[in-house]
Amino acid sequence: MKALWLEHQVLSVRDVPIPVPAGNEALVRVRLSGICGTDLELAGGYYPFTGIIGHEFVGDVVEAPDPSWIGARVVGEINAACGFCEQCAEGRPTHCEMRTVLGIVGHDGAHAEYLTLPLDNLHRVPDGVSDEAAVFAEPIAAAAEILTQVTIGPRDRVLLVGAGRLGQVVAQVLASTGAHLRVVARHENQRALLHARGIETIDAADVEPRRWDVAVEATGSPSGFDIAASALRPRGTLVLKSTYRGDITLALAPFVVDEISIIGSRCGPFGPALGYLEMGAVDPVPLIAARYPLADAVEAMRVAALPGTMKVLLEP
Repeated sequence: MKALWLEHQVLSVRDVPIPVPAGNEALVRVRLSGICGTDLELAGGYYPFTGIIGHEFVGDVVEAPDPSWIGARVVGEINAACGFCEQCAEGRPTHCEMRTVLGIVGHDGAHAEYLTLPLDNLHRVPDGVSDEAAVFAEPIAAAAEILTQVTIGPRDRVLLVGAGRLGQVVAQVLASTGAHLRVVARHENQRALLHARGIETIDAADVEPRRWDVAVEATGSPSGFDIAASALRPRGTLVLKSTYRGDITLALAPFVVDEISIIGSRCGPFGPALGYLEMGAVDPVPLIAARYPLADAVEAMRVAALPGTMKVLLEP
């Protein structure tokens, strides 16, 4: 099969063997995969991964330990847990001490014709949800994780800093709460996409300090962190929705004095994500900027890395 291979920060499209599923795994034929910021970071040396990258996908089950899954159109959670360690035993499988992560840690990924995942990781896609929408299930689940960690309602003032690939779906999920939401967006195309969904934007210079109940940081940059942190009222909540490359220097005293809660937020629940898609509460399809055949995946990665580019899809 063809696959996008990463080795020593060099990308290439290779012919590799179709993966053989383990006893608890299904073999999935990929319909579409999506390039995300993590793929670009891996290619830039963020983490020493060698193999097939990619973790956003929709596909069809072609082999499975349970025959009722064969032929199902599915998306999949990316953390493959051991089921036996302390974290798994205490109900935290996404923090499994021995987990592999699709296309990121120890498990070949989705930018390929086929992939394997444990059957327990798979979720059936509702018939009314298109492939182009379903391929966004993983980032929408990550956005939905915020609402499992923080209670947000119509009376809350919520600031989202960052309107890139992930920030766009975070904005739509947050908007579903009815909260007073504003989004700091740098690029005109980002603002246009948000306005089309009825989501209001705000310039960084106009963010009122010490007035927001919740601030979600989705840029992964020190400047984005500073905007989000300074916006919070005392006893507000700062949600970090991006991984940070390198170190950030910050004064911790204000967080203590103002009793600010800081919450890291990573992978999330697929059930609610598919529900948002089925109900139309989240519509990610307008975020698709380009679509490439898998054979042109290296060029697709180059385009995805251009500033302001939204989602680029690969089709085997």
